Amino acid sequence: MRVLLIGANGYLGRFVADRLLADPAVQLTALGRGDDADVRFDLATGSPGALTRFLDAVHPGVVVNCAGATRGGARDLTRHNTVAVATVCEALRRSGCGARLVQIGCGAEYGPSQPGSSTAEDAVPRPGGPYGVSKLAATELVLGSGLDAVVLRVFSPAGPGTPAGSPLGRLAEAMRRAMQSGDGELKLGGLGVQRDFVDVRDVARAVHAASLSAAQGIVNIGSGRAVRLRDAAAVLARVAGYGGALHELDAPPGPLRATIGHPRSEGEHGIPAAYPYPDGCGSWQQADVRTARDRLGWRPRINLEESLADIWMEAACRI
Repeated sequence: MRVLLIGANGYLGRFVADRLLADPAVQLTALGRGDDADVRFDLATGSPGALTRFLDAVHPGVVVNCAGATRGGARDLTRHNTVAVATVCEALRRSGCGARLVQIGCGAEYGPSQPGSSTAEDAVPRPGGPYGVSKLAATELVLGSGLDAVVLRVFSPAGPGTPAGSPLGRLAEAMRRAMQSGDGELKLGGLGVQRDFVDVRDVARAVHAASLSAAQGIVNIGSGRAVRLRDAAAVLARVAGYGGALHELDAPPGPLRATIGHPRSEGEHGIPAAYPYPDGCGSWQQADVRTARDRLGWRPRINLEESLADIWMEAACRI
C-alpha cells in the first residue's frame, strides 16, 4: 500500500511517519514544505492542479494529512488549516488515484462541553476560538467532498516532542528552570481546567488503523478520561524529582499537588500571566472513544505518566 503523508515533519506527523514506516506493507512518500520531504509542496499556496498531477504520478492508495497550524492569527490559521485542506480535497477529486483520505482534526472543533460529560462524534460543534473554527471548516470540507474519507478528531496530544509553547511544555520548562536555579517554590496558574490527554504514539497507531479501515466520517481519538492540569503537574513533579513546593496562583492558601503555567509575565520569576487555556474549550473536555474502539479496533495504550516522563526527559536534556 502506498501512503502519501502530508506534514511528516510536524509534531504528530513525525510519529505517524515512524508508525507507517514500521509496517513492511506500506510504501511511504512524504510531502511537505521542508527540504527533507520527498516532495516539496506548500498546501497553503500550491494549486490543486499541481497536487493532482503529483497524485496521478505517485498513485497513492491512502493520503494522510497531518499538516496544519496551531498558532497564529485567524488569517494564517484559515490558510493553513482550511484552504490547505480544500486543496487536498479538490486534488483528490480531480485525480484518478481514488485514494482514501485520513484527515487529522482536533477536539477543539467541539468547543466547551458540560463538566462530567463525554463528547461523542454526534455532538454539535461550537468551537470557542479561531483555531477550532479553522479545523471545523476543514472537517466540513472533507465530509462534504464525496471522497472515501475519515476525520480523526484528536483531543490533547502529549508525549515526546510536545511543543514547548503548549501548557504541558511550559510546565516542564518552568520546572526545569526552577530545578536549575535551585528554587524551592514554583508558582503557576491556570490549572483548574481538565483535558483528555492522549499520547502521540497512540495517535499514530490510530492513523495507521484508520488507513487500513473502511471507517468514514468522524472518529474521536483520546484517552476517554479527563485529567485536571494540576494533577498532571503533580505527576510531572514526581517523575522529575522536583522536591519544591508547588503553588497555584489565585487559589486558596497552602501548597497544592501541582500547577501548570501559561506564558510568563515580566514580573516575579516563575509566575505566569493568567491567560485562559488556549484551545477555546472551557474548563472541561473528555472524549467518548467508543467509535474508535468499534470501527478502528483502537484503544489507547500509553498512560499519562509515561507521556509526562518523556516530556520531562526532553526538558531535562536542556539543563
